[in-house]
Amino acid sequence: MKRRQFIEMCGVAAVAGVPALSLADDKKRSRSSSTPSSGVPGNTGANGRVVVIGGGMGGATVAKFLRLWGGQGVQVTLVERSSFYISSIMSNLVLNQQRTIEELYFGYDALKANYGIAVENDSVVDIDPTGRKVWLAGGKVLDFDRLVVAPGIDFDMLPGLDAGDYDTLFPHAWKGGAQTTLLGQQIRAMQSGETFVMTIPKAPYRCPPGPYERACLVADWLKKNRPGARVVVLDANPGIMAEAHTFQNAFDVIHRGVIDYIPNAEIDHIDRANRMVYTTMGAWNGRVINPIPSQRAGSIAADTGLVNVNDRWAGVDVLSYQSTVAGAESVHIIGDASATTQPKAGHIANAEAKVCADAITRLFAGMSPDPSPVTNSACYSPITSNTASWLTAVFGYDPATQTMKVVPNASGEAAAPSKNNYEQMNKWFRSLMADTFV
Repeated sequence: MKRRQFIEMCGVAAVAGVPALSLADDKKRSRSSSTPSSGVPGNTGANGRVVVIGGGMGGATVAKFLRLWGGQGVQVTLVERSSFYISSIMSNLVLNQQRTIEELYFGYDALKANYGIAVENDSVVDIDPTGRKVWLAGGKVLDFDRLVVAPGIDFDMLPGLDAGDYDTLFPHAWKGGAQTTLLGQQIRAMQSGETFVMTIPKAPYRCPPGPYERACLVADWLKKNRPGARVVVLDANPGIMAEAHTFQNAFDVIHRGVIDYIPNAEIDHIDRANRMVYTTMGAWNGRVINPIPSQRAGSIAADTGLVNVNDRWAGVDVLSYQSTVAGAESVHIIGDASATTQPKAGHIANAEAKVCADAITRLFAGMSPDPSPVTNSACYSPITSNTASWLTAVFGYDPATQTMKVVPNASGEAAAPSKNNYEQMNKWFRSLMADTFV
């Protein structure tokens, strides 16, 4: 399959049915192979050194496909402070115990073994785009010809809370990890008649359908296990931001009497002691409070001067994902941290990474980036413990606006949640994670 066709399909269909490796399987596979697989070509005409900062959906994908398409002449070093990635995708299923958090761990050993990617488990302390160097906390200095920054998101502090409150009292759980486990424990400790209060920040935020999906899953668990308990959704936006028909039906019909949805509810502050959330639409008390803060590009982007859109996001040229900051032309920014017209989600980060890898490979070979890239965003949302909905959109480059625009008649959502969609959701997830980490 030609690379352009592969990008347009986002690669996921090409590995349909391939199981994503668990962390244990990943390590076992790494030990069995000490050299890159024959899938990495030899001389492609592309030569250069790439450092990738961040091992999430965008960073891991771009590292893999730089080697897969660039070949042996493209040296890739992935810098990630953790030895494994915890998926936010499917993490809401940890809350109702349909998955464990350990099932969402994905390591980097397969990327090292199969594609010859060097992995540095360390933090970045500084970047020099002009001198083309990256300094690591451990003392190493990495030289690069191209730098890809995929730092994900950081969070604002909601008035009345500090960082420690999220980890101990009011977890937002908007990154997979310990807060996800804590929030699940808090939900299961609720009693009949008590209230789960969650807040949604103004867009853009990571995974547009995610908060509404979470509300549905929590409501589904509560009505089965804690009769009389309810879910209050305080949305700072004027309405449901994704799959509006599906989620409005879920709130009004499927979970009727359990979910109260309040739009235009911007947070004023949270009273920690009395467990009260004060908003522009009133105040609510919750046995469990799940405050999802507003978000911004990961701190390394801001700390190194790459954030230039609304003081939150990193501006990029979507033909290559090169930074629009003067003097940072050797830097590319992908995933949630970048400012584009595409949603902030794992599937689109995977797609952006492939466009970026293609562009860098072309640049290393003395060519220009593809003038008409295509990406796809797809997402499945569980509505109950055994039904799900889906949403998909295709984006194409518009030279008039120099942005990615939704391709007419190439987007849609499920007519209704179904068990078949739930089964397909699990296949989609396995394929996506295999396409990224295997």
